[in-house]
Amino acid sequence: MGAGKTTVGQYLADRLNYRFFDTDRVIERVTGLLVSDLFAQSGEAAFRKLESQVLAELAAYTRSVIATGGGIVLKRENWGYLRHGIVVWLDVPVTQLQVRLQADNTRPLLQDTDPAVKLHALLEQRQSLYAQADVRLSHHDGETPEQVADRAIEQVKQVLRKA
Repeated sequence: MGAGKTTVGQYLADRLNYRFFDTDRVIERVTGLLVSDLFAQSGEAAFRKLESQVLAELAAYTRSVIATGGGIVLKRENWGYLRHGIVVWLDVPVTQLQVRLQADNTRPLLQDTDPAVKLHALLEQRQSLYAQADVRLSHHDGETPEQVADRAIEQVKQVLRKA
């Protein structure tokens, strides 16, 4: 959350001349509800179920970049879909995420709680799963999303050379 998956994903797709999908935006288009409203009305479990269904559909496409929600790694079945491609983890420190998200009141998991505590808890819960990604891109201060996308391309090429 706040790592830049959508922004970097769009640049990455443009650079590769691939299609770009954001699972949250697809869910919003399909349901006609904002993710925050879907969470409020149906709960996180219903959202996660839809998220898995959307990922299953999108994983069938080739030449695509898919930005997922950070919680998608929690369901084992999703890893089968994620492994249809190369998984990239945008590893951004919690302190930087806090700065990026401080004015964002649309994130359901950050509502009615201390955002710093929640972000730390989410990272602690998910970090070992994120570490299973094929590529880990650590945050560099001052780096633009375009530069992150370029770095992703270089690391993906290295992964492909090893395969």
